[in-house]
Amino acid sequence: QLALAESYRNVVAGGAIPLAVTNCLNFGSPEDPEVMWQFAEATRGLADGCLQLDIPVTGGNVSFYNQTGDTAINPTPVVGVLGVIDDVARRTPIAWGPAGDLIYVLGDTRDEFGGSEWAHHVHGHLGGRPPAVDLERERLLGELLVAGSRDGLFTAAHDVSDGGIAQVLVEMALASNTGGRCSVPDGVDPFTYLFSESAGRAVVVLPAEHEGRFVDVCAARGLPAARIGVVDGGEELEFAGLFSVALAELREAHEGTLPRLFG
Repeated sequence: QLALAESYRNVVAGGAIPLAVTNCLNFGSPEDPEVMWQFAEATRGLADGCLQLDIPVTGGNVSFYNQTGDTAINPTPVVGVLGVIDDVARRTPIAWGPAGDLIYVLGDTRDEFGGSEWAHHVHGHLGGRPPAVDLERERLLGELLVAGSRDGLFTAAHDVSDGGIAQVLVEMALASNTGGRCSVPDGVDPFTYLFSESAGRAVVVLPAEHEGRFVDVCAARGLPAARIGVVDGGEELEFAGLFSVALAELREAHEGTLPRLFG
């Protein structure tokens, strides 16, 4: 269901309406009772999620016997969501706009690091309880993102998933080649806020003249919205009181891995 929710969020962040689901469900041998249980629970969870979001599975495939000897791969469901947008020229990009645009986070951030990029890359750990799924929150977030795109409310939007809010801000800054000044809301642990992978969240960027309308829309829908920064047109991504990093350094880290590995 987390994979379904993330794919759904990918589509609505661009302003498209989710209409259908496809999948590739990869598991070990179904002759192993544990693997068969994993498969049954994955398909049941996907079916329940699709019913709740009201989008059908229109195609997909299952791949079994993915293992070496008696060691099966980790259960690996891959989920894709198809969305339709009336006018692709009006889609919401991830590259944020001009200096002065405001940066908001939609949704709640919790201390949820099980299965996260941070746990995997920093500690080599794969385990723990994954973030909780709230499909009604995903639907609510999706409705707002699609309506905001249709009405020209946003200059940019990006769903939050792997790597958390910090990763999203980096990708948006690099896509626009423009820096921003951000801060963590008072009373919130900075590390948790920047790197937690809680579901049901997105970062949106909007002109200052749309702020009042945007805040009213979020309040009417009961969707938490926190202003965390502003696009400043500079060459750094700054987190007030914490650190700043140059876009050039971020771009090298973001784009330099494959050249370093393969020359």
